[in-house]
Amino acid sequence: MSCPVKILWCVLALFLAVPGQVRADGDEPTVYVIQKGDTLWGLSARFLNDPFYWPNLWSKNPEVTNPHLIYPGQKVRFKDGKLEIVTETAGAQKAAAAQPPSPPPQAPSEEAVEKTFTVRGNEGRLMEKELQPAGRIIAGQHGRLIMGADDTIFTDIGSRHGGADGRKYTILRRSGIIKHPVTNDELGYKVMTLGALQLTQVTELNSRAIILSSSKEVEPGDPLVDYQPLKRKNVALKMASRPLKGYIVESATGTNSIAAGDVVYLDLGTAHGTEVGNLLYVVRQVSIEKMLVDRYVGQLPSEVVGALVVVETGKNTSTAIVVKSIDAIFKGDEVVSAPR
Repeated sequence: MSCPVKILWCVLALFLAVPGQVRADGDEPTVYVIQKGDTLWGLSARFLNDPFYWPNLWSKNPEVTNPHLIYPGQKVRFKDGKLEIVTETAGAQKAAAAQPPSPPPQAPSEEAVEKTFTVRGNEGRLMEKELQPAGRIIAGQHGRLIMGADDTIFTDIGSRHGGADGRKYTILRRSGIIKHPVTNDELGYKVMTLGALQLTQVTELNSRAIILSSSKEVEPGDPLVDYQPLKRKNVALKMASRPLKGYIVESATGTNSIAAGDVVYLDLGTAHGTEVGNLLYVVRQVSIEKMLVDRYVGQLPSEVVGALVVVETGKNTSTAIVVKSIDAIFKGDEVVSAPR
C-alpha cells in the first residue's frame, strides 16, 4: 500500500469512534482508493460499522455491476455516515489531499474479504413432491420411543427391499402439509435431516440397525432414504439476478417467532430467479394510526426488520438462514431483494 493511501487509512481510523458513521472534518468528504480484494460488504463493515449497508451503496451506484466486488483504482467517498462511488476524479483527489495526516495506533488490514456463511447441510427444505422413502423406523430396542446416536432400532427394510448388512440410510422427519401463511396455497412438506443409521442384521422383511449419528431425537415412523452424507459448505453472497419479492412461509423449528441464526423457508425458488447466496431483507409495512392524521398520506416506506441469506433452492421454494434481526420476525413477513 502506498504512503498516501496509508495516510488515508490513518485518518479513517479516527472516524470509527461513532458506531455506524464516518465523519470528516469540515465539509470535505474522506476518499478511499479501492485495493485488490476489497468488497462492498467489507468496506461497509470497515468504514460504516454495518456490513448490511452495502445494498444501499450498490443500488445508488449502478456502475457497480457486482455488489460484492469493485475494481482496484476506483474511489469511494465517505461522508455523513454514507458511502458512494466517486466519478469526479479531480474532486476526489482534492478531497483526499485535504485530509491532514494523523497516525493511528494501528492501520486497517490491506484487504476486505468477501463475506461467506457456513452451512451444515441439515437446515432442511420444503419438498414440493410427496416423499418416497426406502423404508421407516418401526421400533426402538426395549420399546423406546425416543432414540439417539448409538441406540439400536428396527426398520421395515429387508433383503426383499434392497437392504443388506452394513448398508447406510439417512433418517428424515417429514411434517404435515405446509400452507402459505398469506394465500393458504399448499407448498409441500417440510423435511428435516435427523441423522444416519446402518443396518446390522437383515432378514427378508425387516432389519436391525444402529443409529450412527443424530442431531435431533429419532422416533418410530421416521422415514429413511438412501444415505446422503451431510456436507458443510460456504455460501458466498450473490447479487439477485432480478428483483425478488416473497414471504417467509415456515421456520425449521415450527415456531412463529424467528430470530437471527434461525432457519426459514421461503416461497421463492429457481422459477423466480432465486439463487444460493442471495441476500434478502425482511420488511414490514408501517401501520398508521388513522385517528392521528387528517389527510391521505399514502403508503409509508417498508421498515427493514432483518436480513437472511438463501442457502438452498428448489423450484418454487428455498431455504434461508436469518443473519440479522433488529426486531422479532414472524412467519408471513415479506422478504425483498431491495428494500425501499
